[in-house]
Amino acid sequence: MAQDNKIRLPSGQGGLTRYFDEYSSKIEIPPVAVIIMAVIIMLGILLLHQYGGSIFN
Repeated sequence: MAQDNKIRLPSGQGGLTRYFDEYSSKIEIPPVAVIIMAVIIMLGILLLHQYGGSIFN
């Protein structure tokens, strides 16, 4: 018969480590704020591509 060469993980955590239990940041930004900032930056870039040449030339 063929040998069983499967890798077995520990039954406790399965290789997962929970880093948020070890360190707590002093600055916490909610996910909604990150999405809003990303959208604002994208809109700013799009506006600069459209109108930036006429403003800065």
